[in-house]
Amino acid sequence: MSFPIFTFDTTADEVATAFAQQIQGKNVLITGTSMNGIGFETARVLAKHANLVIITGYNTERLALSEEAIKKEIPEANIRSLILDLSSLAAVRKAAAEVNAYTEPLHVLIHNAASPGGKFKLTVDNLETQMAVAQIGPFLLTKLIASKLLATRSASYTPRVVYVSSGAHQFVPGIDLNTVAHPDPAKYTSGGGYGQAKSANILAAIELSKRAKGRINAYSLHPGVISTNINQKEESKADLIAAGVLNPDGLPNTTGSIRWKTMAQGAATTLVAAFDPRLEAKPGAYLLDCVEANDKIAPHASDLDTAAKLWTVTEEIIGESFSF
Repeated sequence: MSFPIFTFDTTADEVATAFAQQIQGKNVLITGTSMNGIGFETARVLAKHANLVIITGYNTERLALSEEAIKKEIPEANIRSLILDLSSLAAVRKAAAEVNAYTEPLHVLIHNAASPGGKFKLTVDNLETQMAVAQIGPFLLTKLIASKLLATRSASYTPRVVYVSSGAHQFVPGIDLNTVAHPDPAKYTSGGGYGQAKSANILAAIELSKRAKGRINAYSLHPGVISTNINQKEESKADLIAAGVLNPDGLPNTTGSIRWKTMAQGAATTLVAAFDPRLEAKPGAYLLDCVEANDKIAPHASDLDTAAKLWTVTEEIIGESFSF
């Protein structure tokens, strides 16, 4: 079977149409699905084809709005809402217990949620918020519901875990493993925190694929530069204006070198990572503009020694080992 060649301009709907057969019958969980975000667009498009789409968020009202919007457009969609606050390990455990109580197995887990930058902020577990939401919470969630993913494995199917990372991982020199467990406000900058968190996503995909040994395949990706709800949060707006990503009025800067994607284009690479059969032989791959782009990973984010150490540090933080 031949599949289309995807590009920068490819939309999520185009990807879903190309892989409709692969998506059919699948159960997918997506974190961070508030409206006006790429997680919502991913869920909306998948709802047209998948057996079950589990949408998550920490805000009950916003989650209800997302479910309502999808069901209004696609009445036959099978949508299930799950309250999930990735900044709290206790909340992650509660959500995971709920997922494990579902009668259905899980084919794909998409880690899409991100925390806006801004000033140094600790979670209830005394972790830096951006790293907690991007790496530590998702690590614990994956560990706790891994059996749900493994239950879908067969001779013809390998379950997938997808991490929505960012090209911004290249703007930091590396991950300070000491501050992952012991955050230091003196070493923190908003952009640095974001870059380290997104570097962690890439390392997590590489290490998870390595340890799973073909039982689960993990991928990471840069979705592109998209004007989403996170850009408009006060915590992140000032940094984006300072970096020239947004104009002083808070709107996208379209006059510079940045090529902006629409929401539909922004969600496309996530769907490729989740369903493209051509990636089956490339576990741990990093995607850009809907294709594998391992050559675009900064050296610190593809270092196997760092990936293994980050895994161990995260195990120590959650107080559990994660092995297959």
